Amino acid sequence: MRAQQLLEPARVQRRPLRLADLPAPVPGPGDIAVRIAACAVCRTDLQIVEGDIAAHRLPIVPGHQVVGRVDAVGEGVTNWRIGDRAGVAWLASACGHCRHCLGGRENLCESAQFTGWDRDGGYAERIVVDADFALTLPDGFDDMAAAPLLCGGIIGYRALKVSGIEPGGRLGLYGFGASASLAIQVAVHWGCEVYVATRSEREQQRARQMGAAWAGGYDERPPKPLDAAVTFAPAGDVVVAALQSLDRGGTVAINAIHLDRVPEFPYERLWWERHLRSVANFTRKDAREFLELAAAIPIRTSIETFALEDANEALFRLRSGKLNGTAVLSPSTASL
Repeated sequence: MRAQQLLEPARVQRRPLRLADLPAPVPGPGDIAVRIAACAVCRTDLQIVEGDIAAHRLPIVPGHQVVGRVDAVGEGVTNWRIGDRAGVAWLASACGHCRHCLGGRENLCESAQFTGWDRDGGYAERIVVDADFALTLPDGFDDMAAAPLLCGGIIGYRALKVSGIEPGGRLGLYGFGASASLAIQVAVHWGCEVYVATRSEREQQRARQMGAAWAGGYDERPPKPLDAAVTFAPAGDVVVAALQSLDRGGTVAINAIHLDRVPEFPYERLWWERHLRSVANFTRKDAREFLELAAAIPIRTSIETFALEDANEALFRLRSGKLNGTAVLSPSTASL
């Protein structure tokens, strides 16, 4: 099968992914094999490829927002059949018996593995996944439109939960890329007043069109104090900007697996029981809740399609801020 492999992390300008012809993976006991129709490109992929997030193993096939059809079923699997449509997301497995897993927080499992980081991901024609961690996808989304829901959508939803935002509350979104553009649709559905901070005037305009009550730059204060905020930009300065816009008792949820730094700031910005919380991965419960909600709203995704051969170009355009929506790789699409 064709697959894009990362042999050694490097800046995307150097085109570090290499197209390879690999043996088609075979499902073991408890696994399913999925013939891939679409794999959305995530900023986490970019950070792994460039080495901002240390590789867990090399070579590795990146990608963790996968949609396809089951084409082989391993021994002992009873909940999937050949031909079923399946989604594959970031959480590839968890132990199921540690205190985190037993407490409903499998996202914190110390033995968890992750798609495209510990196990080969979706920048390929085929993927093998743990059947218990594959996701059933709602009707109403075609394969290409469904792919961006499987990380940006789910993790954005978890970030909203971690922030503690209530329906009708005042919510700040700091950064307005693919994940935030899905989170705002949930927040508007909940009746929240949404305030968006981003340096891009084009993204500010898009945020207003999607229902934001206000949109401005990171150096501007929203016109009202916020009950909660979620930061999507991987920059510590943005976290501090969000914190200083909070009302008393508010929470900033940091939706990032990698952050450049958190600069020093005066304690007064944290006082009055304000909170800073990181968002680490998500649970299968989060995924099921979000996908059901996405179908009910319904959430709309904006995509830009790339051939599998053009994965380096998709990552480069993500890094450069030149994408019109979420990049989605399609093994069946011809190269540019």
